[in-house]
Amino acid sequence: MNLLFVFLLQAATAAPTPFDQGMTLFQQHQFAKAAESFAAAIKTENPGTSHYAEVAYWLGQADYLAARNAEAIPWLEKAIAGGVRGPEVMYMLGNAAIQNRDPERARRAFAAMFGVLPETPAAHLLTAQMMIRQEFEELAVKELDRAVELDPRIPEAHYLLGIISTYHNDLDRAKKELANEIAINPNFAMAYYKLGDAYSRHEEWDDAIPYLQKAIWLNPAYSGPYILLGKGYLKRDQLTNAEGALRRAIQMDPNNYSAHYLLGQTLNKMGKTEEGRKMLEESQKLHKGPEE
Repeated sequence: MNLLFVFLLQAATAAPTPFDQGMTLFQQHQFAKAAESFAAAIKTENPGTSHYAEVAYWLGQADYLAARNAEAIPWLEKAIAGGVRGPEVMYMLGNAAIQNRDPERARRAFAAMFGVLPETPAAHLLTAQMMIRQEFEELAVKELDRAVELDPRIPEAHYLLGIISTYHNDLDRAKKELANEIAINPNFAMAYYKLGDAYSRHEEWDDAIPYLQKAIWLNPAYSGPYILLGKGYLKRDQLTNAEGALRRAIQMDPNNYSAHYLLGQTLNKMGKTEEGRKMLEESQKLHKGPEE
C-alpha cells in the first residue's frame, strides 16, 4: 500500500485534539463545553509561546461568551501578554471586568482599546460609557465624577451624569449637569432635549419648552423633542402648536404610540373628535404591538 495514502488515512481517522474539539464546539455556540476543551488543550502548551497565547485567547473568549467573566479575565490577559492584539480582546476583557465589578481593570482594557492612557479623563469617560451600556450606573457615576474632576470641561461627561441623574429621578442634579454640558458644547442638541425632559418631569413647561425648541432647531430630524414639545403645548392649551409638533413627530416616527395618543387628545380638545378617536385607537394598537 502506498505509504502516503496510509499516512493520510491515519490522519483522517485520528481522534481530534482537545483544541480541535474546542473549535468545533465553539462554532456550534456551545461555549461552556468549548471552554472545557480549550482548558484541556492549554495544559499541553508551553507558556510563553505564541500557540499558548492563541489557545488562551480562545479559552478566554469561550468563557466570556458563556458569561463566566471571572474565569475569562485571566485567560484574556494571558493572551494579551502573549502578543494577541486587537480591539475585540480588549473589549471582552473590559466588559468582563465590568461584570466582575473591577473598574480599574476595565479602564485599563478600554484605555488600550481606544489608545489613551488609563488615568486620563478620556479613559474614565470611555469606561463610564461602557458601564452605562451594561447598566452599571453606580460604577459609571464614579468614573464620570473622576473624569470631571480631572477635566471639568471634558465633552459629554456632564451629559451622561445628567442622563443617569434623570433616570434615578435626581432632577436637581440632572438640570445642573445638563446645563453644564450646554455651557461646554452649545451645539449639542441632545443636551437641550434632555434638559427640557428634566424640567418637564415636574411640569415646569415654561422652562422646558425653550430647551425643546432649541433641540429641534439644532436637530430637526429627531422625533423625541417634538413629542415632548407637543405635550408641553397641550398642557399649556396651545393646541395649534401642539398639533403641529405632534404631526411632525408622527411623520418621522409613524409607530410611536405616545405621539398618536397626545395628538388624539389634542384633536379632541380642538373639536376634531373623529380624527382624535382614530388617533387614540391607533395609539392603543401600537402600544399593544402586532397581534400574534
